[in-house]
Amino acid sequence: MAPRAVRVALLGWGLALCCLWCAGAGWRPDKGEECNRSWHFNIDEIKDLMPDMKIYWPDVIHPSSNRTQFWKHEWEKHGTCAAQLDALNSERKYFGKSLALYKQVDLNSMLLKFGIKPSINYYHIADFKDALTRVYGVVPKIQCLPPKQGAQVQTIGQIELCFTKEDLHLRNCSEPGEQEARLAKGAAARGMAVCEYGPVFYPPPAETQP
Repeated sequence: MAPRAVRVALLGWGLALCCLWCAGAGWRPDKGEECNRSWHFNIDEIKDLMPDMKIYWPDVIHPSSNRTQFWKHEWEKHGTCAAQLDALNSERKYFGKSLALYKQVDLNSMLLKFGIKPSINYYHIADFKDALTRVYGVVPKIQCLPPKQGAQVQTIGQIELCFTKEDLHLRNCSEPGEQEARLAKGAAARGMAVCEYGPVFYPPPAETQP
């Protein structure tokens, strides 16, 4: 069954690209991930994308010198499912289109125009929602990491923007029902949940924090 939408997740700490994957009816009846375990990641297919991959698609939560493992995970878990769309039916197309959508959205620059940048000070989650809705005209999904021990404020973990599968145009990220629950479960596995209404921390990279 084809998906009704695809979704790009943009992670915090610089809001790098995370992945492009399904968000509608699901690529498989049981789950929307790892659709073809025999279709293995091949770094040679995206060698020409390496300069952009290193800038826009790092593993910002678990940084490692071996970036290939992160990209391998993204392809085998999400890319093999997205490949059911003609526009994404190869490893090169999957990563290339994801990068193109990331640049098209230009989320970091948009937030900067609203005075939102990584800071040791707190924002309100409404600052992010209002800015995103005003610029893109759609409802995003913002996920947060819970407060660390001894802290009281949640941290921006991921901003999701959704696109239609037919033409990859922006759309609302409001998908009720089973698939939304599945996506929430995936975020929970990474320690994230939909942000609560209230203050939020959008931290600078660890090396620049005082």
